[in-house]
Amino acid sequence: MQKESLTITQHIWQQQHNFPQSRGAFSELLYEIALVGKIMSREVNKAGIAEAYGLMGDVNIQGEEVQKLDVFAQNTFVNILGHCGHLCAMASEEEEGIVELSKEKECGQYVMLFDPLDGSSNIDANVSVGSIFSIYKRISIKGPGTTEDLMQPGIKQVAAGYVIYGSSTMFVYTTGHGVNGFTLDPSLGEFLLTHPNIKLPDKVKNFSINERDYYSWPAGVKQYIDDIKKAGKVSGRYIGSLVADIHRNLLYGGIFIYPATVKSPQGKLRLLYEANPMAMIMEQAGGQASAGQGRILEIEPTELHQRTPLYIGNKQEVEKIENLLASATKF
Repeated sequence: MQKESLTITQHIWQQQHNFPQSRGAFSELLYEIALVGKIMSREVNKAGIAEAYGLMGDVNIQGEEVQKLDVFAQNTFVNILGHCGHLCAMASEEEEGIVELSKEKECGQYVMLFDPLDGSSNIDANVSVGSIFSIYKRISIKGPGTTEDLMQPGIKQVAAGYVIYGSSTMFVYTTGHGVNGFTLDPSLGEFLLTHPNIKLPDKVKNFSINERDYYSWPAGVKQYIDDIKKAGKVSGRYIGSLVADIHRNLLYGGIFIYPATVKSPQGKLRLLYEANPMAMIMEQAGGQASAGQGRILEIEPTELHQRTPLYIGNKQEVEKIENLLASATKF
């Protein structure tokens, strides 16, 4: 007899019962994000047929070329979540400032930061890509949200998650009470709970880093990678898509490293759109996330598009890197 799985709607509803004071706005916000995931899954899977992939000829605020699906993803997030009435502000990796929300709805009590399509440079090669989101409660009292509402340290997140579009589409998220993964059943058009209470395996199976930049890494990172290779017990696995790399390590055990380099001493990944949500997920799964010297979630943001190094995965490995970075010459 086939085992029945909870739908994501049923799961969110069950979780809401743990908070009697809840009025349902937060739950509805999660439902809307799941809807965005379904729409994006459909578009990513038909991208080749529809000729939706490829470059638009524009660049985003990061100076990167914009893919056609990037534009579709950005518009989908804004059109659905910007009209849901539960947000007072949004910010995207693809836009410089605060995203303008619908003026037809009252402003809600939450703000959301998102990367609409992480890893989009890999679309043409049919590599897994994903969407990342981070939710906070607003600080301001009423009216449209402010930059201050959006620039909170990651420890203040009330939810974080990602949707990965691969051989199957999975929605993985946390509200600070463990991490759960849902797989989209295309025949039902519904996310089903397939990975309840995800925990990092104790054994470290993989390390993920772009070794092209070896000679630009801090000495401590070079030492860590040299040591792990000499031991010969951990496999090097690097996809080049943040969501895909972290998702694999979350399930199998491992560490993802995107260090500062000589060319990018502040790091490259975005604190608010990538590092914070992934750090919350990893910590809830029993792992750790560091900027090299200090917890990612405790960094006080100074700008919307702030960058950071990222060392994330099994605790013992992150701590090894922190110790090496503290004792070794920087570069």
